[in-house]
Amino acid sequence: MSCHVVTYTGESCFEIEADNNDITEHPHDDEPTPYVCAMCNNKRFASKNGSRYHRKIHTGDNLYSRNECEKCYLFQSNLSHHMNIHRGKYKCTVCGKCCRTSRDLAVHMRVHTGDKPYKCSLCNKRFRQLGHLHLHKRHVHSNIRPYDCPYCGKLFKTIYELKRHVRTHTGAKPFSCRHCSERFTSYYKLKIHLLESHNEGTWFTCHICQQKFSQIGNFKIHIRRHEGVKPYFCYECPKRFCTRSELKSHRLVHSDYKQFSCSSCDKLF
Repeated sequence: MSCHVVTYTGESCFEIEADNNDITEHPHDDEPTPYVCAMCNNKRFASKNGSRYHRKIHTGDNLYSRNECEKCYLFQSNLSHHMNIHRGKYKCTVCGKCCRTSRDLAVHMRVHTGDKPYKCSLCNKRFRQLGHLHLHKRHVHSNIRPYDCPYCGKLFKTIYELKRHVRTHTGAKPFSCRHCSERFTSYYKLKIHLLESHNEGTWFTCHICQQKFSQIGNFKIHIRRHEGVKPYFCYECPKRFCTRSELKSHRLVHSDYKQFSCSSCDKLF
C-alpha cells in the first residue's frame, strides 16, 4: 500500500510517501526508548503503542481521508480540523485564507496586524509564534549542534536543518506542486512556487508603493528602504546599511584584501 500522508507540526504540513516495507521495530531492553523507527534516522519511542501510531505515517494503515482532497490523517480529530478549511469555518477577513482551527486563524491574523507577542529575553527580538522564538534561541543564542550529517559530517542545531541539508546530497525533492509537475527540496520553496506560479497564498504588499513580494525577507528589506532604516552599521566608519550583504561588501573598503586584478596591468581592486 502506498499513500500520501500529511503530518501537522503546528507550523506547516509536509507529505511523506512510503510503503509497508519502510518501517521496522527493534526493541532493546537496555534502552529507555526501546522502539526504533528505521525510516526516521532511528527515531525512538518509549512505548510500543507510540511506535505503532508513528508507523502509520509510513504504512498508511487506518488513515482518515475525505473526497475533498487527497490528504490523509492518522486521527479523526485531525481530519475534522482539516475539514474546516474546506468549509471556510475559520476564514481570514483580510485575505480570505481558510484555517484549520480558531487558534490557527488568530496566529495567521498577526501577519496582517504585525502583532508579535513573544519576545526573546536575550536580545528583545519579537516573534509572531512561540515556536519561532524557540527556534531563534536555538539558532542565535546557542552553539550546541547535536545533529551531524552522515555524508559530510557537518553539524546542525536542529533535526529539520539536518534533513534539509541531507537533501543536498541525496537530491530528494519530497514537496510536490498540486497544480503542476514541479517538485522542491523544502516546503518553503514550494510555498514560493505556489504563490509566484499559481497565485496561491498571500502576497506581502508594500503599503507605500503597492509592490508585491513572495518572500518576507525581501519585503522587509523593501520597507526598510522606504523608511530609511539601516540596522547594519560599520565599526570602522559612520556608514550604515539596509542589509547584511551590503555591509559585508562595504567592509572590503577597510580591508587590504583585493581579489580582482586588471588584465592589462597589475592594479588590484
